[in-house]
Amino acid sequence: MGNNRLPLVKLLGTGGTIASWGSPRLEFVQYWLGGKNLDVHQNLARIPEVSQYAKVEAMQVLQTPSMAIGAPEWIQLASTINHIFETQPEINGLVLTHGTSTMEETAYFLNLTVKSSKPVVVTGSMRPPSALGTDADNNLLAAILLASSQEAHGKGVMILLNDEIQAAREATKQNSYRVETFGSRELGILGYLDSDLKPVFYREPTRKHTYQTEFTVSHESEMPKVEVVYAVAGGNGMQARFLIDAKVDGIIGAATGGGSGAPDWNDALAEASQAGIAVAITTRTGAGRVIPTTRSKETGLISGDNLNAQKARILLMLALSTTKNTNSIQEMFNTY
Repeated sequence: MGNNRLPLVKLLGTGGTIASWGSPRLEFVQYWLGGKNLDVHQNLARIPEVSQYAKVEAMQVLQTPSMAIGAPEWIQLASTINHIFETQPEINGLVLTHGTSTMEETAYFLNLTVKSSKPVVVTGSMRPPSALGTDADNNLLAAILLASSQEAHGKGVMILLNDEIQAAREATKQNSYRVETFGSRELGILGYLDSDLKPVFYREPTRKHTYQTEFTVSHESEMPKVEVVYAVAGGNGMQARFLIDAKVDGIIGAATGGGSGAPDWNDALAEASQAGIAVAITTRTGAGRVIPTTRSKETGLISGDNLNAQKARILLMLALSTTKNTNSIQEMFNTY
């Protein structure tokens, strides 16, 4: 295949472990101490073989640990990606490198705000490029191959590490150090990009995403304030009542089991809802739905379906940017 016929992929860098260089090679934990950062051009230069499969245009957008990325950066990234797709129609897909700690949150925000059917693939690494057995190069190569493929179109934003393709809505970090850290809970991965370097899909996302959503952030400078309150055995409503006093816009309750907590915890969230704060209930179990009940409807609580707390927070932030109506927000949780 002639080089001028290769697919064109845009590569954006934001930092994270994939952009860290430590010493010695067996430093897998504190590699950022006394080390240096790689920019996305240096990451790309480590895999010259990619030129056989795609043309890549690289751009460093941020250089920061993923825990420092929040709503302002999400808005920046979504706006940048939408601008790229609008002004460079020849681009086949886009890859974003990102730290793994909050990768799932950035990916889900983009899944709701990128307005294109073209592939957006988020990747990173669990071991820095300087470490023995690093996964950085393989993950970046695989992500570029996925973004350049026709098979990936229309699938929404995807996370790709460890040869596994996962939907941004379901993927979550499940292990602090293992290279197979991301999983999609009981729903399973979308497919693989194995040693033949070809993406193979076995299922597709069914919830609306990207160009199918109503969410736009092109004119946003900040997002509504939404916090998470975690239920524990014998817990109380102190945190929720503090957030009522702080006049937050929304609260996510990470409940036990099917959607409740200790009595005072339940009461405090009902008080927040009655005070005009949007309250959505998820489960801390890691899998399963929160189903609307008579009590939740009476107290105005939103059922978070099967989203985990951190992703429910993102959806509630975006929902509150468009409406304050609880019924409308519930429909968004049913849809996205």
